[in-house]
Amino acid sequence: MALIPVTVLTGFLGAGKTTLLNRLLHGAEGRRYAVIVNEYGELGIDGSLVVGAEEEVYELNNGCVCCKLRGDLIRVASNLVRRPGGFDGIVIETSGLADPAPVVQTFYFDDLLRQHTRLDSVVCVADARHLTSQLSEFPEAGAQLAQADLVLLNKADLADPQMLTDAERAVQHLNPTAELRRSVHGDIPLAALLDRGAFDITRLRVPAPRLGAAAVGPRSHAYRPPEAGSHSQGLTSVSLSFARPLERSRFMRWLQRLVAERGADLLRAKGIVAFEGEDRRFVFQAVHMTVDSGLDRAWVQGESRTTRLVFIGRGLDADELNEELTHCLTDACEALA
Repeated sequence: MALIPVTVLTGFLGAGKTTLLNRLLHGAEGRRYAVIVNEYGELGIDGSLVVGAEEEVYELNNGCVCCKLRGDLIRVASNLVRRPGGFDGIVIETSGLADPAPVVQTFYFDDLLRQHTRLDSVVCVADARHLTSQLSEFPEAGAQLAQADLVLLNKADLADPQMLTDAERAVQHLNPTAELRRSVHGDIPLAALLDRGAFDITRLRVPAPRLGAAAVGPRSHAYRPPEAGSHSQGLTSVSLSFARPLERSRFMRWLQRLVAERGADLLRAKGIVAFEGEDRRFVFQAVHMTVDSGLDRAWVQGESRTTRLVFIGRGLDADELNEELTHCLTDACEALA
């Protein structure tokens, strides 16, 4: 039985999420989608603004799915997967103040949803004009951006060139693994939104640090938006790369300890790891304390067996993470033996 793909649509207040959702539904071309709209307040508004799927829009009112409405999300989604005929996809539009992480975790932890759905992607819609100021003032905006695999700089037609440049730099500093696109009224190809496979570890991509060839080796780089020690309430992106292989058991113990001790502040983590004596890549990704990992395809002949890791979270110390992982390198383990 094919699993139903789930797309989480997040973004700060007024970014244009509902406009994008309507674009998606209008371009569905016979596909059948169920939409879950998270309202913040007793009076539902956003659900009535979604057109073209009147009978398949479900509103969760008076709270965020990231807190007290999580049980309602499980109930509604569970009823959807039991529906005869099924759906081609489920789209969840979070409120402008919601953290998408608990939504993601719900589809990992609930047994029924895990058997019938697959989390496909987290799409963040950002207002190109106001993103940098929102990151400075509202921690929610940073958390939403940090967890996305696709960031749409919406309302690009209303932003001047400097605004667009600043917004793009902020995204790249805070979330270097995300795909970045500009949009006007949420108008982007449907193929760019669907079947992204962002949570499929066999399709995981981790870019090298954006500092050129010198970044190869046991180096780390903390990316922070310009003029912004206060941007996103201390959110930092740390990229690491190692040209030498890591010792598997030591690395796995380190990863387990990292998510156990710092998981609350770890918004996203991704990695492609080269283990000593292993012909296949080890890949992992994490959302807070939820980790999905496993051995992937074999390293291709001529491919650089370089370990690449990206961590996004609060209070991350690049030098500390680098030092801890340096102790997992094979030659470091031999020296300690």
